[in-house]
Amino acid sequence: MREIVEKISLTENCSKEDICAFVESVIPQLTTEEKIGIMSGQITEKKLLDDLFVIEHYNVAPYPTMEVERLGLPNVRFVDGPRGVVAGSATCFPVSMARGATFDRELEEEIGKCIGAEVRAVGGNYYGGVCINLLRNPRWGRAQECYGEDQYHLGEMGAALTRGVQSQNVMACVKHFALNSIENARFKANVQVDMRALQEVYLPHFKRCIEEGAASVMCAYNAVLGKHASESRLLLRDILRDQWGFEGFTLSDFLWAVYDGAKSVKAGMNIEMPCVAHYVEDIPKALEDGRLEEADLNEAVGYILRTTLYYETRKDPQSYGPEVLACPEHIKVARRAAEESMVLLKNDNNVLPFDKAKTKKIVVLGELGDTENIGDHGSSKVHPYYTITPFRGLMKAMPCAEVLYNDGKDIEKARELAQAADAVVIVAGYIHCDEGEYLSDRADIAEGEMGGDRVSMRLHSRDVDLIHGLKDVNPNTVVSIIGSSAILIDEWEKDVPAILFSFYSGMEGGNALADILFGDVCPSGKLPYTVARTEEDYPFFDPDCTEITYEYYHGYCKMDKENKEVAYPFGYGLSYTEFKIGNPELEICNDTAKLVVTVENTGKVKGADVIQLYIGCEGSKVDRPVKVLRDFARVTLEPGECKRIALSVKKDQMAYFDEKANEWKTEDIQYIAYVGDSSRNCELQKVKFRF
Repeated sequence: MREIVEKISLTENCSKEDICAFVESVIPQLTTEEKIGIMSGQITEKKLLDDLFVIEHYNVAPYPTMEVERLGLPNVRFVDGPRGVVAGSATCFPVSMARGATFDRELEEEIGKCIGAEVRAVGGNYYGGVCINLLRNPRWGRAQECYGEDQYHLGEMGAALTRGVQSQNVMACVKHFALNSIENARFKANVQVDMRALQEVYLPHFKRCIEEGAASVMCAYNAVLGKHASESRLLLRDILRDQWGFEGFTLSDFLWAVYDGAKSVKAGMNIEMPCVAHYVEDIPKALEDGRLEEADLNEAVGYILRTTLYYETRKDPQSYGPEVLACPEHIKVARRAAEESMVLLKNDNNVLPFDKAKTKKIVVLGELGDTENIGDHGSSKVHPYYTITPFRGLMKAMPCAEVLYNDGKDIEKARELAQAADAVVIVAGYIHCDEGEYLSDRADIAEGEMGGDRVSMRLHSRDVDLIHGLKDVNPNTVVSIIGSSAILIDEWEKDVPAILFSFYSGMEGGNALADILFGDVCPSGKLPYTVARTEEDYPFFDPDCTEITYEYYHGYCKMDKENKEVAYPFGYGLSYTEFKIGNPELEICNDTAKLVVTVENTGKVKGADVIQLYIGCEGSKVDRPVKVLRDFARVTLEPGECKRIALSVKKDQMAYFDEKANEWKTEDIQYIAYVGDSSRNCELQKVKFRF
C-alpha cells in the first residue's frame, strides 16, 4: 500500500480533509461493479467452509475486499481473532474473558499493540476481534470471546484493545452489533428489548469504543425488534451514525448475516463479508428497479475508502516482518496476561502457594491436565506453534521435583498417587466441544464438533467424581478450573481447600499456572461476572429460541435488586497478601465526583488489587439498580507500600434514558459511592454526595 499511496498523491500522515477531498474526486471515476467490489468480500463460500472444516485453518490468510488497482485504491484485508491473530502461527493470548479478569487497561492496550503488529505481519490491515457483547447468562457458548457481564467494564477493556490495535495502523472492528449473546440460536433469534434497556445496558460499551475511535463495526446475526441486525436502520443509522456520530464503516457478520442486499445497503450496512454473495447479486437489480440509487453506493464506498485510506497513510511505528509473529516480546505479554487473569476463589489454611522447598513430588490429575486447551475451535481459533499444558508447566517450574500425570479415570489409582504426593493439582473444566462457536445448523458437520451454548453450568461428572473421590486424601490439593465464565461448584466446593479459576489461558497458560501455584506470582485476577448459587438466578436462557426478551437486569445488578445471595460476587478474587483500603476522600468539581482512597499492602508479598467504584441513586424518578460500576483501578504494591488511588464518575454517566422523550436525562438527586475490591455490598465503603 505504501507504493499505492504515492500513485494517488496522498502523503504520509496526510489530513482527514485531504483524504475526504481525494475520495470525493475518485468516487465518480468508479464503475458500479467496482463500487460493489469495494463493498464485498472476495472469497467464495466454498473457500470459507473449506478453511473451517477441510484444512481446519479458517482465515489462514487475510480475507480481502476488492482492490481497485487502476485508481490506486487499497482494499480491506480482514484478520479475525479475539485471543490473537487467526492467520499464520501467531501468539495465542488468554481469551478475552480471562483478560477481562485482569481489570488492566494498560495490559489490554499492550495486547492490542501486539495483535495489531501481528495482523500487519500476515498482510492484514483490519482486525475483527474487539468482541464486546454482554454476558447475560454464563451458558452463552461464546462467552470466552467477551470481557464479562458489566457494560462499563466491557467498554473500558474494548476501548483499550482498540487503542492498541489501531496504534499499529490496523483498523479495529467492534462486534457484534448488537444484542448477540445466544450462540445456537444466533441465526434465528429475534431479540425484543425496550429502549431504556437497549440504551443503558446493551449499547454503552459499543458507544465507548466508538468514542475511542474504532474504525469499524460488525453487525450481529440475530434480529433486533423484528429486523435483521444487518437491516436495522435503528442500529446502523439512528443510533450508530446519528446519535454517536460514527464515521467509520460497517460490515456484516460472515456469510449468513445478509438476507436482502438492497435492504442492508439502505439500512447502512457498508460491506458484505467475506464472500461474493448478496451484494453482487442484489445491488444491480435494485439499481434497475429503483430500490437503490447510485448515491447509496457512493455513501457506503465513501465510508470505506475514507477510513481505509486514513490508516493506510499513517506512518508506521515499527516494521512488520514475519519475525513479529509469536516473537519473544509478545509471548512475554501473553504470559503476563495469563498470570494476571487467574482468579483465586478459595484458599483455606493458606494451602497456596505450595512450598517449593518441601514439594518433592507433584501429581497432576484429570483429563485436561495435559491437554492443549486454548479455547473455542471456531473463528477465534489461534494456531500457536506451542502450547504449555498444566502438567508441562509444572514440570518446567519444578525441574528437581518428581511430577506425575494421570487422567484420573481410575479413582483408586488417583487416590494412591495423591496420597504419596506433596502437592495435588486437579485440572477440571471444559474444552471446545463444551462451549464455543456453533455452526451445525448452517454447515454440514456433526453436532458436537463445535460446542455451542453450554448444556450445563456444572462440571462434567468425570471431574466431580474425581474431586469427590480425593476428598481428605491430601491436604495440599488445589482444583484448577478451565472454562469461559461462571461454573457452579457448590456440590464439591467443600471437598477441596483451594480453587483457582484459570480460564482458557493461552499458549503460556501452563507456565502461568505453575507461577501462581508456587508463589512466583501472586494471584490478582477478579471475576468479571457473578457466580450465582443456582442457575435459576440468572436471566432466562433458551439456546433454541426464535424470539426472546432481553431484560434490563442481569448479573450483579439483578442479584442486588432481588437480594440474592451469590457464591462469588462480581469483582471478587483472593490474593496471597492482604490489602487495606482507607476511607474515601470526596471532591466534587464540574459535575465530576472524585474519590481518593489510600491502598496499603499489609501482607508479606508483592501483590495487586483492583479497587472498584460503584454508584447508586437515592430518590430517582425511575427504577434504578442498587449500584453500577463506574470506575476501577488496578494497583500493584510491595509489602508495606501505600498508594493513593483516584476514581471518578461524571454526572452524565449516571443519566437514564427517557423512552418517552427519546433522550438521556440527568437528575439532581443524592448519589451513593461504593468503594471496595468486589461488588459484595457488606464489604464496600459508602459515601453519599450530590453533583
